[in-house]
Amino acid sequence: MSPPETLPSRLAGAADRIPTSLDQLTGPERGRVVLPLRLAWSGLSEFEISDPRQRLTLYRTLLDCGQRDDIIRYVNAALLRHDWPRIRRLTSRRLIAIWERRLPELVS
Repeated sequence: MSPPETLPSRLAGAADRIPTSLDQLTGPERGRVVLPLRLAWSGLSEFEISDPRQRLTLYRTLLDCGQRDDIIRYVNAALLRHDWPRIRRLTSRRLIAIWERRLPELVS
C-alpha cells in the first residue's frame, strides 16, 4: 500500500508571486474591485476599496492565492503600506515573512 498523497503547501511558490517592488502595485485607490471566480470562489467577490474591512479581506485573499499579475492589478502600494500592520496580525506568519523579505519597505 502506498502512502497517501499530500497536498502541496499553499506557500509553495509564494515568493515568486510577490512583485519585486511596491512601485509595481497599481491597484485602485477607491471604487469597487470584482475578483474573478478563480480567486473568489467562496464568499465575497466584490470589494469596496474605501471600506477598510473589505479592503483587508481583498488584500488577504490576494496575498494568499493571487498570482503576481493579480496582485499588481488589484493591490495599491500606498493602501498596502497603510494596512500592513493589520494584515500582519491577520495572516500566516510564514506568508508575512516571505512578503517582508521580498519587500522590506513594508516593515518600515
